[in-house]
Amino acid sequence: MSVDTSVTIGNVEFSNPVFVASGTFGYGVETDELVDVNRLGAIVTKSITPQPREGNPPPRMVETPSGMINSIGLANIGVERYIGEMLPLYESFKTKIITNIAGFSVSDYAEVMEKLEQADGSICAYEINISCPNVEGGKMEFAVDAGMTLTLTKELRQRTEKLLIIKLSPSVTDIGEIAKAAEDGGADAVSAINTVFGMSIDTSSQRFNIATGIGGLSGPAIRPIGVACVHMITSAVSIPVIGMGGITSGSDAVEYMLAGASAVQVGTANYRDPAAGLTVLDEMITFCDEHGFTSLSQLAGALKDES
Repeated sequence: MSVDTSVTIGNVEFSNPVFVASGTFGYGVETDELVDVNRLGAIVTKSITPQPREGNPPPRMVETPSGMINSIGLANIGVERYIGEMLPLYESFKTKIITNIAGFSVSDYAEVMEKLEQADGSICAYEINISCPNVEGGKMEFAVDAGMTLTLTKELRQRTEKLLIIKLSPSVTDIGEIAKAAEDGGADAVSAINTVFGMSIDTSSQRFNIATGIGGLSGPAIRPIGVACVHMITSAVSIPVIGMGGITSGSDAVEYMLAGASAVQVGTANYRDPAAGLTVLDEMITFCDEHGFTSLSQLAGALKDES
């Protein structure tokens, strides 16, 4: 049986629902010799800010049971170099490019988006990382306040007709409320989840394993949190949800889809195997073959809830 792998989010059709997550696949150009990136549904780039950032001091990553903690600090080349060096390379890509944008104020996000819009490169969407401390709001993250999420989304919606995706944090009281604020602000979709807080201490030296102490925990350990968040979000909004957090296999991705996700992002698994996303895709297709699904999109929300 032939399985239709295409999925549509907003007004954009993707060849398949398996994307690679921001911060785990560089700018998408570093793995040419290791993996056929054009088989991926989309590449979500690492976060882009108005100015280049060196990020946090090392060590910035540590492996943990069933995952890893990172505190990269949004290290990136800045929007100007991104436009000059990366956008031309994307012209030869067949896969879709989603640019992740980060900032510390509404004006930061707006500046990056406006410059990218003027550059008119082959970007199909923006994913907005709202888990950055908001300078204008007294260091509170946009992600934890529905009003701030609504304001930011409205401001960015006015600046683009491209697919607008708001990336949500699980470290909130009600993730459905934040998702609804993004939807009300004009977002085409939301992605969930970002990392959760984590800490690792070297007991022999009695020191933190990463320089900043607390970082973002990712990997299989957080998958149940991500699946639960996706399920809660789909009950709160009508826009598509892109699920992520701890996906290492096709079964993991199917779990997110059954919970309501329209697509998924593979993140930490890329560090072990840059082709992890393609393995996930192949296993999802096999699952559909074995369970009578004729398309991957049929998996979205197909959970049999008999509670």
